[in-house]
Parts: sequence; structure tokens; C-alpha cells
Amino acid sequence: MLKKVFASAVFGVEASVITVEVNVDIGVGYHLVGLPDNAIKESNYRIAAALQNNGFRIPGKKITINMAPADLRKEGSAYDLTLALGILAATNQIKAENLEDYLIMGELSLDGSLQPFKGALPMAVKAREEGVKGFILPIQNAKEAAIVDGLQVFGVENIMQVINHFDKGEPLEQTIINTREEFYKNLDFPEFDFSDVKGQESIKRCMEIAAAGGHNIILIGPPGSGKTMLAKRLPSILPPMTLHEALETTKIHSVVGRVKEHTGLMAQRPFRSPHHTISNVALVGGGSYPQPGEISLSHNGVLFLDELPEFKREVLEVMRQPLEDREVTISRAKFTVTYPSSFMLVASMNPSPSGYFNDPDSPITSSPAEMQRYMGKISGPLLDRIDIHIEVTPVPFEKLADERNGESSVDIRKRVTKARERQTERFKDLPNIHYNAQMNTKQIRKYCKLDEASMQLLKSAMERLNLSARAYDRILKVGRTIADLEGADDVLGVHISEAIQYRSLDREGWLG
Repeated sequence: MLKKVFASAVFGVEASVITVEVNVDIGVGYHLVGLPDNAIKESNYRIAAALQNNGFRIPGKKITINMAPADLRKEGSAYDLTLALGILAATNQIKAENLEDYLIMGELSLDGSLQPFKGALPMAVKAREEGVKGFILPIQNAKEAAIVDGLQVFGVENIMQVINHFDKGEPLEQTIINTREEFYKNLDFPEFDFSDVKGQESIKRCMEIAAAGGHNIILIGPPGSGKTMLAKRLPSILPPMTLHEALETTKIHSVVGRVKEHTGLMAQRPFRSPHHTISNVALVGGGSYPQPGEISLSHNGVLFLDELPEFKREVLEVMRQPLEDREVTISRAKFTVTYPSSFMLVASMNPSPSGYFNDPDSPITSSPAEMQRYMGKISGPLLDRIDIHIEVTPVPFEKLADERNGESSVDIRKRVTKARERQTERFKDLPNIHYNAQMNTKQIRKYCKLDEASMQLLKSAMERLNLSARAYDRILKVGRTIADLEGADDVLGVHISEAIQYRSLDREGWLG
């Protein structure tokens, strides 16, 4: 007897429907085909134990299971429940007239209870697209899948609930979430606030500009000057995520199993801070069967690279293309996967190996050769892709001892959001551009026109600092953002003058 059950497989950040065909015939043997990985091949042991412990069994007949399409590799243990129900239905141990109306996924424990799996959200999106009636999955994944409107989601704790539903007509409890209500309810404010930062007014100004235009930024300063503290507070002044951004971000985190149990949409912008020993595959994504890397997990949020020169040079170099294109493409012999990676890069570094560049009071100094070697770990093309370079100086005791709080993140965020709204209106006819940092050369020429005096100022800076063409574009973008924060329609000389100041590493005396 032949029975079909539907499951799903995640490929990149998108899902595909898998048809599991179970055929029972005269003979002996258990044959599983359709490019299953080892976790799926081992499923017959888990299924046999789970069925036996719940009063069922795998009969001693020839069982052939095909996972179609047969040329697409299937991974993970989430097909246990699908295979088990297919076997029970094909051997007439349960009634299953409407089995094909559902997408069914879940990993079985030996006692029949269900374990969560990765990628429930993209699977639910695909199920709705295919017109599937319902999605049966472990209760731990139910909220995540129920984000998708127009799809019935049933969270179950064990296989007996599913068997009783099909065999005895016992209804399953549907998980219902009002997506918009859930999203706005969880827009809690981050725990880190700029009011905790003492002094550093010029750096706060830089962070505000970076947040308003989505610009990449690098902080250069000695140990203890507050670089990490400032970076951790950047998400608190970014505009709240839109519902579309939240869905996009949750989808990526779902693929790698990083969505917390019993939670739905991610309402906070991600903040990722990988260690400097990270490999290039872990940073940009990849592997034999590609998974998203840190830059994709930072999508719509912040990627913080602390102590930038300590990262391996080849690791940093692989970021160059994703920083420009805001997506990363991973190619293998048989397929190509593209992951979104539109993130804000925030990097920090000491100005020298000792950490105390040009500090006469420092007990440790670095020779010019050591400085050159240290700064040479970061390539010029990578620095060119960072819009804002700013020096962070230590906070004097008087500021540290001041008990008054600084300006709060709430107030800064209001100005940032207002500037972003201006940019949204400006780029409303350009579907792939939402803020100034995403402008290409054509848009820069259109929206960052300068008067004669401003152009002469920029020309003088370009010649004196020996800036590249890419740095020229960066200055214009930052100038446009400064103008947006002030509500100005045109980019003026004062805006360009401030933007030029934020190219510290281009100034004479740095990089040897």
C-alpha cells in the first residue's frame, strides 16, 4: 500500500516541500532513498523505539520510503514524525484519510515525545504559499510558525496526540498569534542606554550620524576609553524594526535554530559580536551544506568586531564584497545560495600594539615598524568601505565622577528616526535603497549635489589627505546624513566639513 506525507526542507533561507512516499510490499527490508543524510538514515531506530513504546510497531515487511524530489539533499532529524506517520498509515495501523492536507515535521525521542527543529518559519511560509491546510510540529516551534497568517499551526508534545487526531478524530489545539500585536508588544527598549555614557559627546554625535544613515563606523582609542560600551548601545538608537524587517531577520535566525523557544517574531535588532578567532566560513557563512554566518545573523542589525587588527586578515577580506552588495553568495558545484547581509559594521581597535599611540605618559611605546605592521593588518580597501573613522579619547575623572545622566537613547532615537523618515521619502521609488549608506554612485550624484564653495573644500581635502574615489563617495554620503539630521534639503559646506573630520585613518600620521 502506498501513502504520501508532506514535509519540508530548508535551502538557504527558503524552504521546499518534500513528498515522503511510503510503500509497503511483500518481503523484508527497510529502504530509505532520496538523498537522506546520516541523521535521517538513523531515524528507523528512533521510530521503531517510539512506536513500540506507544503500542505500535514497524511490521516485518518490505518498506520503501522515497523522499522526493530525489535529487535534493535532505538533512536533520526533523523527518522522524513524517516517516513514522507514513509507515503507520501505509500499514493500516491508523486511519489517515486527510493526512495529505498537512505539513508534518518533528524529531522523535524514544518515548514518542517531540523535540524542536531548525527552520520552522521558512517552512511555514512555504506551506502557506503551497495552500497547505495545516502545519503539525513540536510545540516548542509552534509560536515561531504561527507568525505566518493564513496557516493553521498545531503544536504537539508527542506522537500519540498526532495519531489520535488522525485515527480517532481528536482535535489538536491550534496555536494562534496576532502577529502585529505580538510584534509591537515586544518592542521593549534594549537594556543598554546612552544615558549611562559619561562624556564622549563627540563620539555620541558620530554614533547618531552612523545610526541615522546606516553608516559603517570604526572607533580608534586606547584601552578603557569606552569603545565597547558605546558600540553595545548603538542598537538602542536605531529606528525600531518594521514588521517586514522582523520577519526577514527571524527567518534567518530560524534557519540556524537561534529563535528562542516559545517566542515568535524577533522585535529587537540583532547585535552580533564574534570573537577575533572566528574563521571566514563562520563569519560569512558556508560549509559543505551552507549555513548563514555572523554577517547574515546581523542582517538589519549591528555586527561589532572588537579589536579589528586581531582578526585574521583573510577573514576581514571576505567581508569586502558583502559590505558593498549587502548580500553574500555561496557557490558550490551543484548549487548556489544567497543570504541577505545588510548590516551596520561597528569596529573598534587600539591605535597601536601597546594601545597608547602618541601618549607621552604611557609606560609602553611602539616603534614605527611595529605600528606599520599592526595597522597593515587592515587593508586599505576594507577601511575605504567604512564611512566614519573616529578617535575615542579617555574620559577625564571630572566627567566620570559627574552623577548627572547624559542624553538618553530615547531622545537620540527620535532624531535618528526623523532623519530616516526623510530618507525613506527620498528613496520611495527605489525598492532596494532605504537609507543613505545604501546609495550607489548614480544616487550620490543626484542627491548629494554641492555648491562651488563646498566642492572646493572637498577638493582641497581630497588632495591633502590623498583620498580614494571610494572615500570621496563616503564623505558625500555622510554629509547627506548630517544634512538630514538638521532637516536641510541641500548638502552644505558645514556638513561636508564635519564629514571630512570623520576620516581619521586617512590623515597624515596614521598607517605609517
